[in-house]
Amino acid sequence: MNGLRALVVSFVLACAALVSPAASAAPPTAVAPSWSALPVPPAAVSPVTVSDLAARGPGEAWATGYEHAADGMRPMLYRWDGTAWSRDTTFPGAAEPGWLGKVQFVGEEVWIFHNRAGQGEILRRSATAWSTLPIPRTLWVYQDFTAVPGAAWVVGEDDTGLKVLHYDGSGWTTQATPDDVLYLMGITARTATDAWAWADTSTGSTVLRWNGTEWRDARVPLPPDSNVHTLILEPSGRVTIGGSQYTDGVPRTYLMTFNGRTWRTTYPPLGDTYTEAMVRGPDGALWLPVRSDRGFQSKYARVDGVRTTFSYGPERTNAIDVRPQGLTRAGSALLSFGTVEIYGSKPNLMSERLGG
Repeated sequence: MNGLRALVVSFVLACAALVSPAASAAPPTAVAPSWSALPVPPAAVSPVTVSDLAARGPGEAWATGYEHAADGMRPMLYRWDGTAWSRDTTFPGAAEPGWLGKVQFVGEEVWIFHNRAGQGEILRRSATAWSTLPIPRTLWVYQDFTAVPGAAWVVGEDDTGLKVLHYDGSGWTTQATPDDVLYLMGITARTATDAWAWADTSTGSTVLRWNGTEWRDARVPLPPDSNVHTLILEPSGRVTIGGSQYTDGVPRTYLMTFNGRTWRTTYPPLGDTYTEAMVRGPDGALWLPVRSDRGFQSKYARVDGVRTTFSYGPERTNAIDVRPQGLTRAGSALLSFGTVEIYGSKPNLMSERLGG
């Protein structure tokens, strides 16, 4: 028996001697990053609604929305400084009725649409202070807002119908749209002479493009019987559209990508997900929050070409609904901001991060 044991040990040592030092020192397989929870100071009043989330980099992000107070909506603003979330109540009108909408970064400033007691204005935050840019015309409905260096747009309706209000850095004017446009659902811009909007017309949904002189039909071949939820413009020239197509009254999510020459349409397995919070992640894939099949965890989809994968946020004790409502790239990380409903209480605020 001792002789057999000695023979086995000698064989093992001989095999080990044949293994190269580099192979024996090979690093372990990398573990994919996971979502982690970020503490958020709770809103003073709940439930709350999150309007938008945007980041300039890993050290600055802003989340907007409103609280549902007994006497109406109250504006809500949170700031991420790279380490923690905090509530900002220093902006003009913070204690007045109203709500905050889209966040945009314009040069060194942060611009935020503010419905202040029914009047529209744009909050502008520099490195030192807040200021306001009044909107000279009061609208019944403020549908969307976008801003870039040298230009801003506010779209909505008043008693005379559709309105596209344009700011050129010195003053506001009203812009005309094609005659068959009934309503503008959203707007975004890459530059002062390259803006896009999605609209309802007498014949269905369409996409418009501003060329610095006028709004024209962009001739986007949208799927039949479809609508548009969001449109992402990238500096490279790539354009991504997300929306829903209806077949026999049943919606399914579609994505369209323009590479500068042609449009390509795909139907990832997302059910009827609303794609408004979709972003291009630091890994080059499209990311968006989706409806979770677990009440105690959020869920996110990653769409990379024809491949769609899913990941879950951290487990939350006694949660019955975790709902990210905003998603943004923050440097090498993804940040989400939304609400979590804990059993026995109304939805309040939550945030999660992937990577970074």
